[in-house]
Formats: sequence, structure tokens, C-alpha cells
Amino acid sequence: LPSIRSFANDLKVSVLTIRRVYEELEKEGFVTSQVGIGTFVSAGNLDLLRDSKRRLVEEKMQDMIHTAKSLSITKEELMEMMDILYEEE
Repeated sequence: LPSIRSFANDLKVSVLTIRRVYEELEKEGFVTSQVGIGTFVSAGNLDLLRDSKRRLVEEKMQDMIHTAKSLSITKEELMEMMDILYEEE
């Protein structure tokens, strides 16, 4: 995460406000702070973030599958479309 001073500058708020936020995040276990090194997202929360991202993609894929089925698009056609679009990105 950005340094307390840098983040406060960016947001145009008090350094004390950011310090309190970082302390609260650390108390809740979301981040760890090391003096002179920085503040980092806790490893366990990276897993939660990854799970959250995966769920979001799964929800969008469910919508896509529902739409494809309603338009009589086969699984093979859908997979082919997905391959093409994925490679274009």
C-alpha cells in the first residue's frame, strides 16, 4: 500500500486519518505493517480477493451461458467464441 504520508497527500486528508485507517486494517488482519518497509495486504486476504474475483467471473459466465442457451448457441460454438475473444485481448 502507499505510504501514509503519500496516501494522505493523494487524498488531501490528514496523515492522522490515514494512520488510523491503516491501524484499523492491521487490527482487523487485513494488512501487516513493517516499520521502514511498508504496509502490505495480508496473505490470507489475497486468497479472499482471488476467491472474490473468481466468483465474479463465474457469475458473468453463468449469465453468458444462460444467454447463449436462450439463443440456441451450442457449447462448442460458445467455447470457440470464447477462445477467439480471449486471444484478442
